[in-house]
Amino acid sequence: MKILALTKYDREAASTRQRLLQFLPAFARAGIEVEYRPLLDDAYVRSLTGAGGRSRLAILRAYAARLALLLKRPDADLLWVYAETFPWLPGRFERLVHRWRIPVVYDFDDAFFVPYDNHRRPLARRLLGGKLEPLIAGAAACTCGNAYLRDYAQRWCERSMIVPTVVDTERYLPQAPSAGPLVIGWIGSPTTWANVRPLLPLLQRLHHETGVRIRAVGAGRAAERDRFEGLDLVEWSEATEIAEVQAFSIGIMPLIDAAFQRGKSGYKLIQYMACGLPTVASPVGVNRDIVTEGSTGFLATGEAEWESALRRLIADAPLRQEMGSAGRERAVADYSLASQAPRLVALFSELAAGRPANRARSA
Repeated sequence: MKILALTKYDREAASTRQRLLQFLPAFARAGIEVEYRPLLDDAYVRSLTGAGGRSRLAILRAYAARLALLLKRPDADLLWVYAETFPWLPGRFERLVHRWRIPVVYDFDDAFFVPYDNHRRPLARRLLGGKLEPLIAGAAACTCGNAYLRDYAQRWCERSMIVPTVVDTERYLPQAPSAGPLVIGWIGSPTTWANVRPLLPLLQRLHHETGVRIRAVGAGRAAERDRFEGLDLVEWSEATEIAEVQAFSIGIMPLIDAAFQRGKSGYKLIQYMACGLPTVASPVGVNRDIVTEGSTGFLATGEAEWESALRRLIADAPLRQEMGSAGRERAVADYSLASQAPRLVALFSELAAGRPANRARSA
């Protein structure tokens, strides 16, 4: 069985690693061969963090290569599409993935439709609004990062199922607390750092009053203007990602309550919980499902609730341990690679086996 996976970015993008690459060993054990073809390379991903510029010529070449790929019949039993095939092009380009009548599984863990449907320019809304509908409507199945996205996909694809973004809990493991100061930690990207900015005055105050340090991993160069005493800005790298999370004492995930943020899949929380950390999060979107209030962490709206939750955790080591242990159990049971990989293997095997071309080929 062969799968051709069309991703938006290469492996330095968290989405590619989380939604595709970490599943490849399980697919291989099931006899499934996966070839993945990213649209944009790691140089483009690095440019999003401010590390290098973007080459328009390289982007044009990438789009041309993706177009050429879809105009030729793929040697695959199933196509696996993440996010979209041609960002910022009209929906008719998304239809190309269905032209060969090969089963398509559409996967998404963010509300990619919101920037198009809610664009501030009327012309953009007219040209791009609803651009994902043809892709979803033609899919044999949709795998969605949360219920918000599942409900969206079900308008056009009846077989839409929740597959949460997960971690390998054999690698994400709790570590003994360090002897140094407590650390309130956040991990993310330059685009999601905007959700943290409203909390920075509170975090700065907590540092000055309690000695807790604030550690932000992956915020990018733009976060340098937010730096204050007690805030450590750390570059993200795949090699150190797990160790950075393990060094936190408390994991946070603030979110602005807006349409795009409601589609987030709570990956930060799952990383924290898998490492045995208590969490504090905004009750936006799937965060309300991942965090069990008072058991694995706290849900906080507004600065007063954030301050109350963080001060409780800073002051109470047994509570941090208790919530961290409960979060770890939840991560292993519901948000682990081991719990979700068999579901994807079963889905893809079923869809590929149902192809007439497969039956004819094996006859």
